[in-house]
Parts: sequence; structure tokens; C-alpha cells
Amino acid sequence: ALEDTCTLVNGKDNVFEKALLTLVLLSYIQAFVDGNKRTARITSNAILIANGYCPISFRTVDSIDYKKAMLIFYEQNNIAAFKKIFIEQFLFAVKTYF
Repeated sequence: ALEDTCTLVNGKDNVFEKALLTLVLLSYIQAFVDGNKRTARITSNAILIANGYCPISFRTVDSIDYKKAMLIFYEQNNIAAFKKIFIEQFLFAVKTYF
């Protein structure tokens, strides 16, 4: 599953698409015993930073909304709700920190 995730992510040219897919897919596949979502956020931010973009903190997202968006992705294979959160948080980070 991790190999498939890497192949999918590395096949994308758009940095934001790579970062978003990394975030949701690493969380989804539960590659580690603990810290999957934290690891996914760190890895996603590493992709953004390595490509000259600012990281995302997700500080202003309601934890229930975050979990709901993840569950929609997990259960319905629909990334739209999480993509909206990702975009909003990136714009917040740019406006607030940079």
C-alpha cells in the first residue's frame, strides 16, 4: 500500500496535488503504529517547503470538520471536503505568516 501511494504521489507534477495526496493517503493507509496523521502532515509540509511554499499548520480548522473531511475521503473516496480545508489553510498560512 505504501509503495502504491508513493507511485501515485510521485506521478503528479503539481506540488499542491502531491502535498494533498500525501496528507490524505498516508493518513489513510495507517503505515505506522502511531502518529499517522502527524507524520502525514509533516511529510505534506516537507513537500511544500522543498518546493518553495510555506507549510500549513491546520491551527484554525475545527477538529470535527477535519475528522469529517477525512472520514468522507476514507468512506466515500471523495477528496473534495479535505481539498477545501487544505486550500483554506494554505491561504490562511500565506496571509497570516508570510
